[in-house]
Amino acid sequence: MGKYIGCDLGGTNIKGAIVDSEKGIVYGVRSIPTMAHKGHDAVIDRIAEFFKSMITDSGIDPTEILGAGIGLPGAIDSRTGVSVFMTNLPDHWVNVPVADMIKDKTGLPTFLLNDVNAITWGELKFGAARGCSSAVCFALGTGIGGGIVIDGNLVLGKTGVAGELGHQVVEPHGNRCNCGGRGCLETYASGPAIRSAAMKAVAHGGTTILGELCEYDLNKLEARTVAEAAQKGDQIAIDIYNQAGYYLGIAVSNMIMALEPERVIITGGVAAAGELLLTPIRQVVYERVHVTPLKGITILLGELGDNAGVMGNSMWAEKCLSAGK
Repeated sequence: MGKYIGCDLGGTNIKGAIVDSEKGIVYGVRSIPTMAHKGHDAVIDRIAEFFKSMITDSGIDPTEILGAGIGLPGAIDSRTGVSVFMTNLPDHWVNVPVADMIKDKTGLPTFLLNDVNAITWGELKFGAARGCSSAVCFALGTGIGGGIVIDGNLVLGKTGVAGELGHQVVEPHGNRCNCGGRGCLETYASGPAIRSAAMKAVAHGGTTILGELCEYDLNKLEARTVAEAAQKGDQIAIDIYNQAGYYLGIAVSNMIMALEPERVIITGGVAAAGELLLTPIRQVVYERVHVTPLKGITILLGELGDNAGVMGNSMWAEKCLSAGK
């Protein structure tokens, strides 16, 4: 047990905090601009300086900080601490030894994890999945990421990219996905998918308050606007969330039948819609899952909010160090 730095690297911001691994206390979450356009070397320098300033400003004895965990938005090799390919970062960070570079600059043993796996690990340690040995996490935002825990361990796969739950096919011959496939869950239940369905409804002259809520400027229309309209009783908005929940329900059903997890966690910005998504998800699960006993399987929202990744990354460092990696 001890204190660890947890860090989320995003295309826009780098977010971090020091976390007490025993109590789950998060000390002073803060963020700085990523400045990703300067390339991976410059960003890694920023992360290292960020860690140093975080420790200095916290007033915590530096010897109490035992290591650091960093969540990256893409494919990483968590065993070697190397980024494999970051789709949404300039120069894509191909085969960059991030963990070793941070350790060289800060002296802190550093470990990498995919950003949604970090959210999953955080929810397992201190959030909605605490006390469970198995769980599945769907993180709904601009895309849909996922994480899987079996027997208390993250399922990382042979190359570290297991858990791409957003790219399950839920509609054969369906919409084209950015991954190159068709019919992926992400094309039906992500934030942009919900926004696209709402824009189409407004453009086609549907009877809806969506236009009013975005001041008839479709550039202002977001998934949360659709959620607001649905909560006000707007039927078109309700239908949009029912459809997103339907496809999520198919994906959740697949995971339940394949893995029989104790808990299925729905998190991320789009999950702020709450029961607008959970109700249709549960309905589809009850209609489709017959072989796997549903008693004892809970579908619920994540509990850690924006701190899930930071907490998960810090706890991943704790786990790796405890295991002597």
